[in-house]
Amino acid sequence: MKKVLAVVFALIFALTVSVAFAQQPAAKPAEPPKAAEPAKAEKAKEKVKSITGEVTAIDTAGKTITVKSKKQELTIGVTPEQIKDIKVGDKVVVKYVEKEGKLVAKNVKKIAPKAEKKGEVKKEEKKP
Repeated sequence: MKKVLAVVFALIFALTVSVAFAQQPAAKPAEPPKAAEPAKAEKAKEKVKSITGEVTAIDTAGKTITVKSKKQELTIGVTPEQIKDIKVGDKVVVKYVEKEGKLVAKNVKKIAPKAEKKGEVKKEEKKP
């Protein structure tokens, strides 16, 4: 009798467990990545850097400017609209990214020359 009860309880347990697992929804298959995601990934990889310095050269034919800072000198690709008011000798801030091994400007901003401090008087040279 004990063996019959053990077998019955084992069958009831097995049926209960199998019914519980049968009610769980099947796992969804992994969806293929969308076409727009690689473009977002590329933009995320683009690290925007900046350089502040003096424009030492402008190449309108090659669409580049050369900016020299205290630490480095870079040649950066630009559009004609970005450099329409820029000339050699101007102080600028250029925000740029590296694309396919080339530096490309995102923004070129001209910096106004520093004005004299208020209250500061120029010293005049004494004439002999």
